[in-house]
Amino acid sequence: MNHTATLYDFATQILASKVFFERSTSVLAEADSEFRPREEMMTVAQQVAHAAQTLNWFIDGASRPEGFDLNFEEESRIWREMKSLTAARVNFVAACERAVQFLRSRTPEELAHPLPPGPIMGGQPMSEIVWAMVEHTAHHRGALCVYARLLGKVPPMPYGG
Repeated sequence: MNHTATLYDFATQILASKVFFERSTSVLAEADSEFRPREEMMTVAQQVAHAAQTLNWFIDGASRPEGFDLNFEEESRIWREMKSLTAARVNFVAACERAVQFLRSRTPEELAHPLPPGPIMGGQPMSEIVWAMVEHTAHHRGALCVYARLLGKVPPMPYGG
């Protein structure tokens, strides 16, 4: 069921965040995939893969009766294997589409339902995952803009056309 006619469509925040992320990082190319400012930091491709993975992590955590998976070592293993910016971008688009579908397939009552108990947003309304997804994506968008500058590139403003 599509609930886009509700008073507030939370999915629009995800769609806007996607546009801002893609616009800001558009100067990064496949050749930049494995760039990182320091050895212990994420690469460009890993940053994008992690942003995508975290969108899915929030959806999964909101959907599972047991809540969020806190096995961060396993979560990091997945994004650490990413070597291609192109592949990471495909994952990011798919994760955004999944988040939009998830949010638009829920009623306002379902989105108001409390998240499972636990250390990650336990008991808060399910709709609160939206701000967390947007903020986390913005964090990595900003990091990638710094990476672009370090590569001598000028990232476009995220909010302009």
